[in-house]
Amino acid sequence: MSSLVLHDFSWQRMINAVEAVKERACRAAAALEQAGIPYAVAGGNAVAAWVARVDEDAVRNTNDVDILVRRSDFEAIKQALEGVGFEYAFVNGVHVFIDGPDGKPSRGLHLLFANEKVKDSYPLPTADVTEAVPANDYLVVSLDALVVMKLNSYRDKDRTHLRDLLGIGLIDQSWCSRLCPQHAERLQQLIDTPDG
Repeated sequence: MSSLVLHDFSWQRMINAVEAVKERACRAAAALEQAGIPYAVAGGNAVAAWVARVDEDAVRNTNDVDILVRRSDFEAIKQALEGVGFEYAFVNGVHVFIDGPDGKPSRGLHLLFANEKVKDSYPLPTADVTEAVPANDYLVVSLDALVVMKLNSYRDKDRTHLRDLLGIGLIDQSWCSRLCPQHAERLQQLIDTPDG
């Protein structure tokens, strides 16, 4: 059993962690754009980007970067990302680009393939990369696409992200009529149980 190393409490370590995610996301986005590869940042960082538009105090940080891409572009993606220091790995069924030889999969770029179900049990496939809007340094999935992807996954962290979006008013009861029945039921459950 390995021993746990506790570092000193440090604002700088906390800031560094957030800056490292930003740097990886922006470096990857720039490489994909330079190569002409359509993409959109998804997952927790997309939630954070949308939340920050309303209330920066409500932003929740995440250490990996989910990127929505087309499977047909995979070889070009691999070449572009490896060209800026990322290393490809296939970990637990996920296509991951780790940041250099000392990087960790948990802090890597995780690929989601557009128009495909992440799991067969998901009600709907992911969005297409065309469902993206420009952020400062990258493209982010549209709010509609993001909500559907979060309702598809519906893991504990996805429910937390959806509650964040509900809490600041980006989504509300009116969305239920726009969703497939299973997603509408899930969203209604979150609305009915705001504290979990």
